[in-house]
Amino acid sequence: MNLVDIEELTVRYGKRPVLDRVSFAVPEGSVYVLVGRNGAGKSSLVRCLLGEQRPDSGRALLLGGDAWRERARLLRGVGVVPEEPDAPPAMTARQLGRFCSGLYSSWDGAGLSGRLERFGVPDDVAFGQLSKGQKGHVLLSLCLAGSPRLLVLDDPTLGLDPVARRAVFDELIVDLSERGTTVFLTSHDLAGVEGIADRIGLLQAGRLAVDEEMETLKQRFRKLRVPGADGPAPEWSRAVEALRPVSATTRAWGWEAVVSAWDEDRPPSGLPESVEVSALTLEEIFLSMAAIPGEAAR
Repeated sequence: MNLVDIEELTVRYGKRPVLDRVSFAVPEGSVYVLVGRNGAGKSSLVRCLLGEQRPDSGRALLLGGDAWRERARLLRGVGVVPEEPDAPPAMTARQLGRFCSGLYSSWDGAGLSGRLERFGVPDDVAFGQLSKGQKGHVLLSLCLAGSPRLLVLDDPTLGLDPVARRAVFDELIVDLSERGTTVFLTSHDLAGVEGIADRIGLLQAGRLAVDEEMETLKQRFRKLRVPGADGPAPEWSRAVEALRPVSATTRAWGWEAVVSAWDEDRPPSGLPESVEVSALTLEEIFLSMAAIPGEAAR
């Protein structure tokens, strides 16, 4: 079963479409990460998914129901951590826990206390007096204590220091291994999400340029380097084109390109013997694709 189904979702601000017929699904038990540059449409999509914004066309299904029409019922099974953590500023984490415990049929109070302790967040300090990172940790702890079927995280590590960011992803890894929680996550922290994502989506100019399994994406991208070359020579340029290059650069030491159709089981023929082939991180893949049109990235 899919816990999220985005179907031909379109959102316009004036005449400009910020989301243009976007479709993808998040199966139960998986971690789907949506990435994209600022202004790509991630926040608009999250608002539609949570029933906070009505799309111009298409629909967002949450736990099998229409998020706009059935928001109150559907959100009972969803935990949400927004980009800007928000809660009553005078309430402590302990008080927030007592309040939230009455809203969920299954509440893990011990788990909440344990997470706050691991995060190093005091449970007796007013929410408004906590740092941004501590506020995010409180909301994530509260969400997980409610045992949600789906966890929606909208760039939860934005503005956090490296230690706080690592703590968020470490906690998610623990929870995923123990309960298999389904997660839909938007993020700019590509290094952090690379270790937990099952599937990756890339929004470019309002369109979904990539929607595939993380490992499949990483397997088909490679960096080629040819020392001493100032570009593809005629005798091997056709082999490079067959690998669907998404970027190419001439440097002082030679020529390099990022290709998107590498097949480890069927290495291409025709490349020069001096070529150096290396794998890329998710961040390197994103940077190589960020400057090209969405259709070229498919």
